[in-house]
Amino acid sequence: MVTEERLRKIKEVLNFRQPDLRVVIERIENQHNASAILRTCDAVGLIDVDIILPKSGSFPISPSVTTGAEKWLRLNYYESTEECIEKLKKEGFKIVCTYPGKDSLKPWEIDFSGKIAIIFGNEKEGVSDTALSLSDFKIWIPMFGMVRSLNVSVSAGMILYEALKQRYFKREYGKQKFSEEEFNQIVKLWSGEI
Repeated sequence: MVTEERLRKIKEVLNFRQPDLRVVIERIENQHNASAILRTCDAVGLIDVDIILPKSGSFPISPSVTTGAEKWLRLNYYESTEECIEKLKKEGFKIVCTYPGKDSLKPWEIDFSGKIAIIFGNEKEGVSDTALSLSDFKIWIPMFGMVRSLNVSVSAGMILYEALKQRYFKREYGKQKFSEEEFNQIVKLWSGEI
């Protein structure tokens, strides 16, 4: 049975969740990267992470890296990029791809309020051409060193914390964004009642 203190903590955390901000992980194969992204998603207050499976067909999670963060997220799996983006667009999400192109915006040039899904691509190839063609915006993180790339989990952390900053100053955190029914369902799930 869950204690009153634990129940209070669950409800408090749920009031900070941002169901209108999502991360899409496209074909990431490195277990450390995938797990670090999940841990950051929980820290930033996401509830849903959309995962387009790698060629291996499985999503690698390392519990020592996530420290259990995956238990507090809803992991939604897709076999194709088209399927994932089509579903998100039907739900009203704008699609943002991480891509270092000339027409890409810097993270602070995007308004992260509203329904936004950010796609992070494979470690070697980045986001797919399909994701790029279906995206509404492209973003990149400026770099001035000799090496012009960041680890995908680091990129995810930097971009998600820009989104957090914007949403925090717009007072998007700390208010319930779920329907009462969905909120109560998640409370039951997290407290082990279902």
